[in-house]
Amino acid sequence: MPKLETIITEEQIAKKVAELAERIRQDYQNAPIHLIAVLKGSAYFLADLSRKLGDDVTIDFVKVSSYGDAKTSSGTVQIVKDLDDSIEGKNVLIVEDIIDTGTTLNHLRELFQLRKPKSLRVVALLSKAQARRINTTVEYIGFEIPDHFVVGYGLDHAERYRNLPFIANLRD
Repeated sequence: MPKLETIITEEQIAKKVAELAERIRQDYQNAPIHLIAVLKGSAYFLADLSRKLGDDVTIDFVKVSSYGDAKTSSGTVQIVKDLDDSIEGKNVLIVEDIIDTGTTLNHLRELFQLRKPKSLRVVALLSKAQARRINTTVEYIGFEIPDHFVVGYGLDHAERYRNLPFIANLRD
């Protein structure tokens, strides 16, 4: 049976989301922001962040797959669900739960850049710099964490643990 070890509490997450929203609003100078949530993991982060950003935000979703049920990325990124709306001329902010190898984010940046947004930035709740295989820009990072497999607050293992209000290491 896996064991959960809390590494970031619900309170720490709430505080960090508020801080990130404040920085983002300052950088965008209250211009409209089009949030693109990377499903499924960023759903909780998106909900909390979007409420803190105020009323001039729109939301869309993209779903990618690179893990399946494994604990390590396959290295192959598949678009399972593409955007519903055009991003041309919009201030786009990709909302990610976690950046580890950088493969998925790099793929999304390249894909979205071709669609001619006004600006394209990334906010990630978590970053595993030690796991990076591709150097990719992340403008807003909530927490740097060690290269451990984590769950909670949207992150899962085989679709379990997403609903936890905290982030935890998943240990066998």
